Amino acid sequence: MKENIKNIIKDVIIAESEAIKKLADFVNDEFVEVVDLIYSLKGRVVVTGIGKSANIGNKIVATLNSTGTPSIFMHAADAIHGDLGNIQDGDVVICISKSGNTPEIKVLVPLLKNTGNKVVSITGNLDSYLGKQSDFVLNATVDKEADPNNLAPTSSTTAQLVVGDALAVALIEKRGFGSEDFAKYHPGGALGKKLYLRVLDLISGNTKPSVKLETSIKDVIIEISKSRLGVTSVLSHDDVIVGIITDGDLRRMLQNNEDFNSLTAKDIMSASPKTIDENTLAAKALVEMESFDITQLLVVEGDVYKGVVHLHDIIKEGII
Repeated sequence: MKENIKNIIKDVIIAESEAIKKLADFVNDEFVEVVDLIYSLKGRVVVTGIGKSANIGNKIVATLNSTGTPSIFMHAADAIHGDLGNIQDGDVVICISKSGNTPEIKVLVPLLKNTGNKVVSITGNLDSYLGKQSDFVLNATVDKEADPNNLAPTSSTTAQLVVGDALAVALIEKRGFGSEDFAKYHPGGALGKKLYLRVLDLISGNTKPSVKLETSIKDVIIEISKSRLGVTSVLSHDDVIVGIITDGDLRRMLQNNEDFNSLTAKDIMSASPKTIDENTLAAKALVEMESFDITQLLVVEGDVYKGVVHLHDIIKEGII
């Protein structure tokens, strides 16, 4: 029974992937015209549908909004009961329907035509009412659904989703929508933080541990313990970074020296420590820590010591 279930799941994945692959053969000039139309819009993209197509429509709207194309979802059934007022001059309507012949769609499309808004259809039936009445038709035809009865919306809804994603990605390219733009629309999640959170933001709550070259080992231990960062910088008399002392340096000192009362910071520090500018992205700081196999970096502004960024600061922000 277990193997049978595994085979069913594999068959569904293969069936849907093959259906998606065939969509590439349907790409024509109308796809380009729709991308150009949306790109030049003064209004919004209004996506509508019913049933499972409505669920897909909501996801397409979310993708468009997150990549710089203002969009809203309007359920086809609600549209013919008052929500048609959501559509404004300058909007374009994308209507999603596998059959293109559902009753709600047949009522809605003439109303959309009367408003003068362009209608784009994503449909698996080019000869349907929707297909024939649309200004632009994007072919999302699939040979069959992935379920054994060829009834449950599976391959067809996946195809609709892929067409929507393709439009969104084409618009990303056309707009030159880059990582900084993406961060503006995703400021709260880990993805956004990777694109805007800087080292300076991470160290604002940290102490700034430092000792001088001649500081005693006892005072070095106190400074490291006080900061809770497992590290302290070593500064020259003119406050220039000349070294770093970590918990590991202290352990090695204890292993190698029976008497360390006469030792100073200069004797156990690591010279030429790794530093990072305070305006560097936190994600870049993580990459540097990983490349050097370390957990802290000394933060600087030019030649000025500003503090310590720790791996735990990055983890706490969910960037990893």
